[in-house]
Amino acid sequence: MGAGARLAVTTFTVLPVRAGRVDREAAGAAMSLAAVVGAALGAALAGALLALDRAGAPPLVAGAVTVALGALLTRGLHLDGLADTADALGSYRSGAAALDIMKKPDVGPFGVVTLVLALLVQAAALAALPARPWAATLAAVVAATAAGRLAAAWACRRGVPAARPEGLGALVAGTVGPLALAVGTAAVVATAAAAVPGRPWQGPVAVATALAVALVVTRHVVRRLGGITGDVLGAAIEVTTTLTYVGLALG
Repeated sequence: MGAGARLAVTTFTVLPVRAGRVDREAAGAAMSLAAVVGAALGAALAGALLALDRAGAPPLVAGAVTVALGALLTRGLHLDGLADTADALGSYRSGAAALDIMKKPDVGPFGVVTLVLALLVQAAALAALPARPWAATLAAVVAATAAGRLAAAWACRRGVPAARPEGLGALVAGTVGPLALAVGTAAVVATAAAAVPGRPWQGPVAVATALAVALVVTRHVVRRLGGITGDVLGAAIEVTTTLTYVGLALG
């Protein structure tokens, strides 16, 4: 396994992969592979969701347990990033003052509300999926989870600066090229086409809409903070995943 693949796995999952070389070249490769890692994670979550459904778990319970498993398999880092970013934006501060809020270990009211809403929406959307054929359920969870990680890659595209001179944001900012983004986006959109039986257009629209919203949010955060941080990447992941689930669960 190359250094980029190792870094992708250790960044986006809890799997105990031995660390390899950590530099901007490896970081760019890792972020380019983010959607691939997301797809693998999504396959595991879909398997858990379908198993819970077959075992007779109530739909909302199955959805909530699947969300909890996702948090466990990612150490909750992306959820923490969502909460910290929400607190920073909710403070109406900019620059260093907002970054200081993001570094605090506690979670403020904006972060709590945003976190609770995201988890509730994800669980409720997941609860609706097992009623579909198993292949559609698998495609939906894989597409949503991969789309979230793809949003992190888009946030690391060339031209986007880091908010701090150190940390994950400084390592990955501006490292992902247009070819990797195009290939990743096409793969996720194609996967999403199988997520809604009888409506092959709905999945791609859900993914495209969620990514567009994440790009707008990321652009706003970059204006407020001066660039991206690891927390911003986590927020992009959770926003995109949540919105994709909503788009896929409709109808």
